[in-house]
Amino acid sequence: MKKFILTVCALVAALFIGYTAYYQFGIYIDLRPERPVETFVKTEGKTILLEKNGVYTPFEIRGVDLGAGLPGRWATDYAVDYDTYLRWFEQIQALGANTIRVYTILHDDFYNAFYAYNKDREDPLYLLHGVWVNDYMQFSHRDAYDWDMFQTIINDCRSLVDILHGKKSMSLGNGGTGGGSYRKDVSPWVIGYLIGVEWESSLVVYTNQKSEGLEDYSGTYLYTTEDATPFEAMLCRVGDGVIRYESERYRQQRLVAFSNWPTTDPFVYPAAVADYRQKLACLNVEHIQATGSYQSGMFASYHVYPYFPDYLELMSGAAQYGEEEIERRMGTSTKSYLEYRLSLLDAPAVEEYLRESDYYDSQGRYNTYIAYLRALNRFHTIPVVISEYGVTTGRGMAQRDVNTGRNQGHMSEQEQGQALIDCYRDIMDAGCAGSCVFTWQDEWFKRTWNTMHAVDLDGTAYWSDYQTNEQYFGLLAFDPGRERSVCYVDGDASEWTEEDVVITSGNMKLSMKYDEKFIYLLAEKPGFDPEKDHFFIPVDTTPKTGSTYCGWYDISFERACDFVILIDGVSGSRVVVQDRYDALASTYAAEYYEDDFYVNTPDKDSPKFGRICLPLVVEKLLPDVDETAAGELYETGKLRCGNANPDAEDFDSLADFMFGEDCVEIRLPWQLLNFSNPSEMMVHDDYYENYGVENLKIREMYLGVGERSEYRIPMTSVPLKGWGQQVTYHERLKRSYYILREYWLSLDT
Repeated sequence: MKKFILTVCALVAALFIGYTAYYQFGIYIDLRPERPVETFVKTEGKTILLEKNGVYTPFEIRGVDLGAGLPGRWATDYAVDYDTYLRWFEQIQALGANTIRVYTILHDDFYNAFYAYNKDREDPLYLLHGVWVNDYMQFSHRDAYDWDMFQTIINDCRSLVDILHGKKSMSLGNGGTGGGSYRKDVSPWVIGYLIGVEWESSLVVYTNQKSEGLEDYSGTYLYTTEDATPFEAMLCRVGDGVIRYESERYRQQRLVAFSNWPTTDPFVYPAAVADYRQKLACLNVEHIQATGSYQSGMFASYHVYPYFPDYLELMSGAAQYGEEEIERRMGTSTKSYLEYRLSLLDAPAVEEYLRESDYYDSQGRYNTYIAYLRALNRFHTIPVVISEYGVTTGRGMAQRDVNTGRNQGHMSEQEQGQALIDCYRDIMDAGCAGSCVFTWQDEWFKRTWNTMHAVDLDGTAYWSDYQTNEQYFGLLAFDPGRERSVCYVDGDASEWTEEDVVITSGNMKLSMKYDEKFIYLLAEKPGFDPEKDHFFIPVDTTPKTGSTYCGWYDISFERACDFVILIDGVSGSRVVVQDRYDALASTYAAEYYEDDFYVNTPDKDSPKFGRICLPLVVEKLLPDVDETAAGELYETGKLRCGNANPDAEDFDSLADFMFGEDCVEIRLPWQLLNFSNPSEMMVHDDYYENYGVENLKIREMYLGVGERSEYRIPMTSVPLKGWGQQVTYHERLKRSYYILREYWLSLDT
């Protein structure tokens, strides 16, 4: 009996060791080394070919990027479940897409759902899979050859290959990736690997300087040319490694690409543009070539948006100044510019790949976006795929596209849909082999450069910040409320009750509600005439500052307030802020006000109120020359009239207020009133006591309503209670989804 027990224990231990070695460490014995290496996808010139029924035919990657975020959860929680993925796959394919692109290894629910969705389909969805490099690595002291970075990429590539073939077990959070037991072989639908991220120029430059002598690499499947840089050679090593591992273990190959974007594109630009955009590095995948053993081939992948960084528009702006004037204004010299160009080795000038006709699109518009795409495609000998393009429906804006109006933010859902069609046309007209829309779903946790100073970055997943444009690139929206939002600003007061009333002042009433995205207000007055009557709504959030008098409108209040909302017809409505509580001034005073408010500090009870703005351009293109580019602002406190009910035919996703019978409905994004984290009811503390933005928790705010008169507008306390991490939301396909779907499906008929 004892011998039997020992034998069983030994067998169990052997099985455990074998399981661990095979599924966790990738140790295997090839029992069929004679098997040929196969592929169902390859490149031919600038075309991607897909095999079906033994025949290779041209294949356009028409994709959608898929993130990992859900409201109330961070991307690294990998909280999207199996059923949600199945539903999303169906909606994505119904859109007219044929490919999904993901950025990193996800939880096993994704691959299980992808297998279940595709296994019985004649026309499946295909997968373009990324290999992620986290921001900490990019911005740390490491170069790309540092063991922690290089070996992590290699290990992630091997793990990904095993996952896609259904032969991997991995713990959640291992290196920031998803986890689970990966047992479904989804490789029949994986068209390629997209290695890396939007590389920071500092990492590329540092690697090239620190790793001289590592420019050459000759592998089984990929090798570098004599013009390669050390960073390009690092990518070549990684790419060769992933092809070799899959070829040897699974006898399969598929496409490989290396992530790139304009910041590290293969071109050099005029000195003024390079200095302004800090274009310090080039990444040229033409310096990575394939051997005859690699059957599939490579493509060039770029993230290209219409608004940033628009090098070509800057080139036309800088061209009016002579080279000597540019050098004088910039304080540079021809020698330093030559040194800069030499540091990029074999990088060509972008002008070499542009034609005068490139700047005009099929609609006859001057369009630097399509000109840039044409230059990229003309430069490359392999297929070019724009693996990210898109615009956002966020209320806030961070960049303008001065040519075609496809801005980074402040675009309605209808405008987003048309902009996606226009971008897609430009991409295909430029000769690209495919593209992926960024992105499928909105993601609440995101931040962006011109609002991140104003929010609590540890709490962004728990509220929908309509001022942060980066959160709203999706075709799928997450609106607050389990089935419906608590209010729809459409001029219909029927959803308001007496319980919502917070103050009555004479013949005027003010009601309030709120959710994870907005503060909603209803101001009422019998016989209200939107063309003649005005509403003033003072708002007091912080106990630290505020004024009982607003010089902007010459009105007074019963208590000190921080903001004043004016409803003045369709075009004259806005929110203004006391200058002591101006978030822009607290961070960007020198750039936009030419003053240091930490030296010349506004009084706590200052009666000065002004516009609420977001920064768009922080620096001038050329000091003392291009004055129009200096300190460009966007007035985000300006209110827009329209119907904000998604069910309405005239729905305007950017609408802030709507007139109704004897009333006006208003919705304000939390950040507009300096809430840094409304889930915990945190607002900005006094900037000048803390030397910047710090958080202050409040339990109430004060509101009032009135008209201009000799009397002070009364105000009352309104209790506030956060929701912590318990968010509510429901999915809604944006109008842009249906607009893009109609267009894409029309191409296939």
